[in-house]
Amino acid sequence: MSDEVLVEAHDGVLVVTLNRPAARNAVNLAVAEGVAAAMTELDSRDDLSVGVLTGAGGTFCAGMDLKAFVRGESPVIPGRGFLGLVQAPPDKPLIAAVEGYALAGGCEAVLAADLVVASRAAKFGIPEVKRGLVAAAGGLMRLPRRIPPAVALELALTGDLLDAERAHHFGLVNRLTDEGAALNTALELARTIAANGPLAVRASKQIMRDSGDWPQDEMFERQSAIAGPIFTSADAQEGARAFAEKRAPQWRGE
Repeated sequence: MSDEVLVEAHDGVLVVTLNRPAARNAVNLAVAEGVAAAMTELDSRDDLSVGVLTGAGGTFCAGMDLKAFVRGESPVIPGRGFLGLVQAPPDKPLIAAVEGYALAGGCEAVLAADLVVASRAAKFGIPEVKRGLVAAAGGLMRLPRRIPPAVALELALTGDLLDAERAHHFGLVNRLTDEGAALNTALELARTIAANGPLAVRASKQIMRDSGDWPQDEMFERQSAIAGPIFTSADAQEGARAFAEKRAPQWRGE
C-alpha cells in the first residue's frame, strides 16, 4: 500500500489516513488504490468492526488531483468508483473525521461515510461547477438526502461552501469538536460501536441503508431475511448471557 494512504488497526477500528498534506490530500490513482485496499481489508477482517477515514495535515481532502487529471490519470477504481469508495462503501460502518476542507470529491467521500465527526473549522462543498465539472462521485445524489434539498441544490449550483456549524444543524455532521479533535472524537465513537455485537451492527447498517426503497408490504419480510439470523446467532446468546451475568460480552462474530 502506498505511503499516500496510511492504515492502522487497533481496538476493532481501522483508521485510514489520506496522507498527501502538501497537496491538501488531493486524490490521485495511488490514493484511490490505497483506500480501495483498506475498504476491502475492513470488510474482510473479522477483528475489525468500524472504519475511520481522515486526512493528514489539518485538511480532510480537497478532491481530485486536477494536475493528475490533466495528465490523463483517473482516481476511479472499477467497482468502487472515485477514491475506491464512493460507488461501493464498505458493509461495515465508516466514520469520516473531518478537519479543514472537505471539497468536491473530498465532500463526496464524506457523504459516502455513515457518520461524520467534524471540527468547527471544517468546511464542506461541491464546487465542481466552478471548474466546469459536475459532482458526479455521489455528491449530487447523496447531498440532498443528507441536508434539505433546496440547500443542497444551492450548494451544487453556486459552488459555495457549507461551514461545520450549519452542516451540524442540518444533520450532515453527527458530532462537532474543537479544531484538531475530530479524529480523537471519531475514535471514541468508533470504539463505542466496536464494543457492540459485530453481526448486529452490520445488519443494522444494512437494514437502514437498504430499506428506504422497500415496498411497504414487503418491508418486514425483507427485514426478517437480514435480522432473523442475528436472533439465532451465538452472539445473540452471548449478549443475553452477559446481561444476566452482569459482565461484558465476548463477541465471536457468529
